[in-house]
Amino acid sequence: MKTTFDLAEAQAQLPRLVRFKQTLSLRQNNETVAFLVPRDRMEALLETMEILANPEAMRAIRRDQSGKGKYLPLSVLDEA
Repeated sequence: MKTTFDLAEAQAQLPRLVRFKQTLSLRQNNETVAFLVPRDRMEALLETMEILANPEAMRAIRRDQSGKGKYLPLSVLDEA
């Protein structure tokens, strides 16, 4: 199935397109004006954006990538 649709064509086929499990681009006058993103993909994008916007999470990721992270057993959570 193609992944780029003219806006008018997409409007006519919207019920079928929303079941498609791939991101689709919608064009008008040969210019992309919107994307139709599957729910699972959109949820993953939003979660990634939340992590990237969280300074503490980003510090933890950088600390881990540098090899300075410290791993503790899950039982530590019960002690807190």
